[in-house]
Amino acid sequence: MEKRYINREEAALYLTNTLGLEVSKNTLQKWVTVGGGPAYSRFGKRAVYTTQDLIEWAERKLSKPRLSSTSS
Repeated sequence: MEKRYINREEAALYLTNTLGLEVSKNTLQKWVTVGGGPAYSRFGKRAVYTTQDLIEWAERKLSKPRLSSTSS
């Protein structure tokens, strides 16, 4: 599989439209500053992401499936 890098706006759209997990490009920018977001690389002054890193990050952030709101 060929590795492709996407910019922050494309990453936000990928998370929202492809994975169904609404994230804005501003939120991705905030996570670059404070931590907790998906892995990224720098290309010049720009942050770039791979779809594989976005998928892996999202899967780590998701809770286990629940059967009720009182499940732990």
